[in-house]
Amino acid sequence: MNGTTRLFAAAAFALLLPAAAGADDIAPADPATVDAMMRASFTNLPEGWAARLEQDETQRECSEVRNHPSPDMAAAIEARETARLVYPADGVLMGDWKAGEKIAQSGRGGQFTDKPDTVNGGNCYACHQLAPQEVSFGTLGPSLTGYGRDRGYAAEDVKAAYAKIYDAEAAFACSTMPRFGVNGVLSEQQIKDLVAYLFDPDSPVNK
Repeated sequence: MNGTTRLFAAAAFALLLPAAAGADDIAPADPATVDAMMRASFTNLPEGWAARLEQDETQRECSEVRNHPSPDMAAAIEARETARLVYPADGVLMGDWKAGEKIAQSGRGGQFTDKPDTVNGGNCYACHQLAPQEVSFGTLGPSLTGYGRDRGYAAEDVKAAYAKIYDAEAAFACSTMPRFGVNGVLSEQQIKDLVAYLFDPDSPVNK
């Protein structure tokens, strides 16, 4: 790059600085406008899909505050979602960790291209590290390696894990974790299997 080219490059960069500096000052879009654009982007919806575009009270409140609720709002959300928790009638919270591993690895289900009989997965590795041997994982959520072992396989922690998978907002208002049980993404047995994946001493998560 010669001197003239450097001069023009520097001038161009300087022209961009004010715009970049002011990017954070742009006012957020009106919620109604965002909602209208979002709805318009979904065309030819399969039967029953329109309901997925409707936010429930918790989703709406979290959207309005950009997932940063006040202490009072957070307490109200957690109380409301806690009331929605449904534990297994048989009292058993853990299933088969091997089945849970498959659920954690699977990201299928709930997509336009999936057949109606597609079994949903949890897609847990998209956000968490679980088994230390797995090298492909997301970091949006915390690492869960050694989850049960680190908690001494305590019964109260098993119950808390079931609740967190069933409805994460009961534990943490405006959590980015899906509410797998409340929204019917995973069945009771699937949630049990995921809890086993976290807590069974033989699970690779705890090795």
